[in-house]
Amino acid sequence: MSRDFDLVIVGAGPIGASLACLMAARKLSAAARVALIAERLPEAPPAGADWDLRVFALGRASQRLLEQAGIWQRLPPARVAPYERMCVWSGSGAADAGSLSFDCAEIGEANLGCIVEGRALQWQGLQSARAAGITLIEAAVEGIAVHEGGAYLRLRDGRELGTPLLAAADGTESACRTLLGIETAGHAYQQDALVAHVRTAEAHRATAWQRFLPGGPLALLPLPDGRSSIVWSTARAEAARLRALDAAAFGAELTVASAEVLGACELTTSIASFPLKLQYALDYVRPHAVLLGDAAHAVHPLAGQGLNLGLMDCAALIEVLGDAADARSFGDLRLLRRYERWRKSENLLAAAAFDGLDRLFSNANPALAGLRSAGLSAVGRLPFLKRGFARHALGLDGDIPAFLRQEPV
Repeated sequence: MSRDFDLVIVGAGPIGASLACLMAARKLSAAARVALIAERLPEAPPAGADWDLRVFALGRASQRLLEQAGIWQRLPPARVAPYERMCVWSGSGAADAGSLSFDCAEIGEANLGCIVEGRALQWQGLQSARAAGITLIEAAVEGIAVHEGGAYLRLRDGRELGTPLLAAADGTESACRTLLGIETAGHAYQQDALVAHVRTAEAHRATAWQRFLPGGPLALLPLPDGRSSIVWSTARAEAARLRALDAAAFGAELTVASAEVLGACELTTSIASFPLKLQYALDYVRPHAVLLGDAAHAVHPLAGQGLNLGLMDCAALIEVLGDAADARSFGDLRLLRRYERWRKSENLLAAAAFDGLDRLFSNANPALAGLRSAGLSAVGRLPFLKRGFARHALGLDGDIPAFLRQEPV
């Protein structure tokens, strides 16, 4: 079959754009021979628009990856908010015995990560791909056929593309995953996550706050203008009730739910919501095809690690493809199995950990209240364990690709 591209990536979000840019930056392919396809390519953010309701908490390894991809440098500083501290608790107040706090000074880092606006990240990812010379295609994929020589894609506009490797980064409802015949497992959490931005009576002090409530976790993430972005996971009926409240009533409910850790809360935006589920692909690869990001795994947002896991998928695939003899070997199943073993084990472990935390903390059984508080307190009293958690969450430790272990030159 014809080989139109060395790599075809479906999905132009942060995962797809990062993979495309890394292919060019690390000279695994000529940029023009990497295609980035989406049914609808991202549009430029409106001038002067408020922060998008979707935000991401990115660790150091993810930041380094985005720097090497040429994306991080393009992000407007006003759309990036470094945070220096984190406080997690399940009791009545953040300073009680059942709380756990992290400070970047404890691990010798400038911060614990950055809150990044989702819309800015998506747009600058596309701009970086365009500047690198990546081939951008706006079209839907209608068919995929895999032959001995590679993957064959049929687009809705009639075009046909051939490639030794198809990378599906098209989200939780991945059309490519379905067309490849890869099944998923998991379960719905019967929770919705409410997202909005709020102004608080007290300064957030560059701190990310998270309280575990019986219905699900509530996070308040610091924004650079002094507001906080909330991610409030709760039972669907309760989420519907909260969404129906007027701004004043919602702010009052949020103030109580946050134990007034930042004082009174004032809603400054609309409220959006999305359903939560645990989902994982039973296979990550097929001959000449691979899944990345949400197409491969979707986890509970309580730890804010979803995008970080996806970016590490990109990094692992880049490292594996670097061992290919040439671009014609990118789709070799033996090569792709290395990626699958590496990332599937890491992602399943993370998903199980987040699922377990949700089950433990989102449980009204009073017998578990002491266990929850004792667990957080125990970690806080063991500096080596606390430091290990912080470094792993930041992406400084763990099984990450070698090219992300050092600061970019």
